[in-house]
Amino acid sequence: MQDLSQKIAIVTGAGSGIGLGIASALIKAGAKVALTDIRKEALDQAMAHLETLGGECMAIEVDVSDATSVQAAADQVVERWGKLHIAVNNAGVAMHGMHLEQYSLADWDWVMGVNIHGVIHGIRSFLPFLKAHGESAHIVNTASIGGLQVNPNFLTGPYSMTKYAVVALSEALRNELTGTPVGVSVLCPAAVDTDIHLSGRARPERLGGPTERPETLFVGEAIKGGMDPQNVAQYVIQAIRDEQFWILPHAAPQSWLEARHLDIQAGFHWASKQA
Repeated sequence: MQDLSQKIAIVTGAGSGIGLGIASALIKAGAKVALTDIRKEALDQAMAHLETLGGECMAIEVDVSDATSVQAAADQVVERWGKLHIAVNNAGVAMHGMHLEQYSLADWDWVMGVNIHGVIHGIRSFLPFLKAHGESAHIVNTASIGGLQVNPNFLTGPYSMTKYAVVALSEALRNELTGTPVGVSVLCPAAVDTDIHLSGRARPERLGGPTERPETLFVGEAIKGGMDPQNVAQYVIQAIRDEQFWILPHAAPQSWLEARHLDIQAGFHWASKQA
């Protein structure tokens, strides 16, 4: 999909951070963009920013952990613009800093509700519209470098578990859509300068209610000075144009993943000696 002009896009978690960066880049490329987020104030600010870019956009309050909310947003976009060409399942929340047994069931429900079910709901609601018109289309799922390896220096278990799931969902989707006009990408960035460590402030009541967990705040320091979301967005736009599956905007993690693969190979070597 080389020409994004007049294409119809929806981006979840677009009130700030990577989502807003992607929405901005899509507008600059000529697309019409529906921004979705659970935070109305963030959406209003994002809309004000995008309107300065001169493109056509709309804002929809969406809780991606709620399937009905996601479907209603998809229907609203198609009702207004008639089609959907690009879907970016980007909304995500942080869950770091404690040992696995310390998290409450509400914590697990929340991180899985947004990071896993949010992508599942996006696939179920957006993909039929991406297929319906028979034109070139693309779906992008935001995972993380944490979806390819678990950082031994931080307690990231719940977050990484959900992002591994996003990678698996994306690989499965790529397999299913091979040979169709719908492309798939999975975004796996490392440190990006966002406010994801504050995502608990928008936690729905049914999943534990708003909270600011001190254990997660270190993430803000770790990613401060990381890649600008606008730079990440440029990789996403180019991946859509190139039909590139893996989006890996940071170079440093290559050595981390090579070490992980060596560890896996060592497991095969051990098993071969047991035979």
